[in-house]
Amino acid sequence: MTKKICTILLTIISLSGCNTKPISYFNQEPPSNTPLLFAPSLVNTGSIELNVVFNSTNTEMFFSRIVNGSFIIHHTELINGIWSDIEPIQMYPDSISISVACDPTITQDGKTMYFLGVDPNNYTSNVTTDELYTIPPDIYRSEKVNGKWQLATKLEFGISTEHLESYPVVVANGSLYFQSNRPSTKGGRNTYRAEYLGDGKFSAPVYVSVATEGRELISYVSPNERYTITNGNNKFQIAYKQNGEWLAPIEVPLAYEKGWNYYCPYMTPDEKYFIFSRRYNNPLKKGWAGVEKSEVYWVSAGVVFASKKD
Repeated sequence: MTKKICTILLTIISLSGCNTKPISYFNQEPPSNTPLLFAPSLVNTGSIELNVVFNSTNTEMFFSRIVNGSFIIHHTELINGIWSDIEPIQMYPDSISISVACDPTITQDGKTMYFLGVDPNNYTSNVTTDELYTIPPDIYRSEKVNGKWQLATKLEFGISTEHLESYPVVVANGSLYFQSNRPSTKGGRNTYRAEYLGDGKFSAPVYVSVATEGRELISYVSPNERYTITNGNNKFQIAYKQNGEWLAPIEVPLAYEKGWNYYCPYMTPDEKYFIFSRRYNNPLKKGWAGVEKSEVYWVSAGVVFASKKD
């Protein structure tokens, strides 16, 4: 009888805990099937903000913000149950005044970050012009040493090339997915995967095929590579892997608003919430030069997984 009572009590405690606000998400009210702004006043401040991600233990959060013409990665850490103040991470030397660092992705051990960067020695413009797009972005890496993120270095040739590389996504075994417009028989921009070999090295990237009519590209991959989230035509799609092949993507049913560009899909490590960014462009201006507003939202992951066909 005592054992049965203990079991009931544990069940009640477990169920009651489901109604508490998770401290790992800044004590926000969790979203349901309707997207909500993520961390207003912390992440969403009215500036241009995008691409929220966490480390695998939900103890460090990262996002990008445009500050004085530079894309800068910011972060906060959960220390003794309290989130630290949000601070920028310096990725380039002090001599660099205008720079690009965005779209971070964190290894499972939380000690390595990959991100989209532009060679700061060649980038002297700012986001009020389109010059950013004349300098192809590459993939950079930063290591966390003694609790501090170090200045970044560009990944070796083969991953970073003279062509465009973007949207890096690292999975549990350290392998790296990314997009590139390097010459190929497929033409245009495609998704590639580089196997992690250890000691900071990767194999030659190989083309990743996702069966889609609209050439949607992989922008997020689950750590176990069980599913991927693509984006194209300003909408998200989820594709599952079966027998080593990616199945055709299924549209994620969000209430997409006309005029907004949806991008930077991300699933929280506990797979409870789907986080994404969206931006609104002035139709008379191209690229980031025309971005008038950029926001980060979150919604129940059930919206994404509900489309799965068993």
